[in-house]
Amino acid sequence: MASLEHLFENNKVWSEKVNQEQPGFFDKLAKQQSPEYLWIGCSDSRVPANQLLGLAPGEIFVHRNIANQVVHTDLNCLSVIQYAVEVLKVKHIIVCGHFGCGGVAASLDDQQHGLIDNWLRHINDVYRFNKDELNKLSGQELTDRLCELNVVEQVANVANTTTLIKAWNANQEITIHGFVYNLHDGVLKDLNVSIDTRP
Repeated sequence: MASLEHLFENNKVWSEKVNQEQPGFFDKLAKQQSPEYLWIGCSDSRVPANQLLGLAPGEIFVHRNIANQVVHTDLNCLSVIQYAVEVLKVKHIIVCGHFGCGGVAASLDDQQHGLIDNWLRHINDVYRFNKDELNKLSGQELTDRLCELNVVEQVANVANTTTLIKAWNANQEITIHGFVYNLHDGVLKDLNVSIDTRP
């Protein structure tokens, strides 16, 4: 059996460094969680929310799945949104996709991938909704644009959840944003599709 001892060593070095730089950090962190942001992002290991936003642990609540989907039958994602909005009272929900997304690329390749094909059907729907624009594109340009349009669709999906509708009806201030992360330069792109009221 392979050992994961190096991960425990890494953790020890990290925690000691944090304790030296910020005495009492973990005591404070353990007492409360009050982030202003919910991040709905891709499971891709190259897109770590805290790091790319320059935020410390405790400053962002995170949900990740393949291709940053917000599906109205996904009780996991919907529960995260409800907890973030109703309990944590986040002020911003960020849906963040990324260029070079394997899930988006797989939705385009007409191959069988197994169970994930059911999940990717939602991205196929995004393609269908935007086929006039997307049929004019090919290669990386097509994949990148579908990554963006997928985020736009997921922002709309968040806005139409019962949780957000209830929050806005109660005059809770909360805004949904759509971003795309570029793996090649580490820069976020704002898609300018923010929503702060019931559609």
